[in-house]
Amino acid sequence: MKWQDHIVSDKGILLGKLAIKGTRLSVDHLVSLFAQGWSEEQVLTSYPRLTKEHIQAVFAYLYEGMQDGLLLSPLKKP
Repeated sequence: MKWQDHIVSDKGILLGKLAIKGTRLSVDHLVSLFAQGWSEEQVLTSYPRLTKEHIQAVFAYLYEGMQDGLLLSPLKKP
């Protein structure tokens, strides 16, 4: 999956925040919903324009960021 096919940044939409293509839903908003415990079903029901592929793209983007070292763990090992 190429997350770039589903996630865009446009200065005219949400001030350039990463968002799902064709929507005004930011990636960070969707991540926050999952962090709060929302299920995929709840997200898809609440935002009917979203697809499973959009959600998969969000996780693919996060995974790539982790692999590239862009998202670092704040945890320190003792």
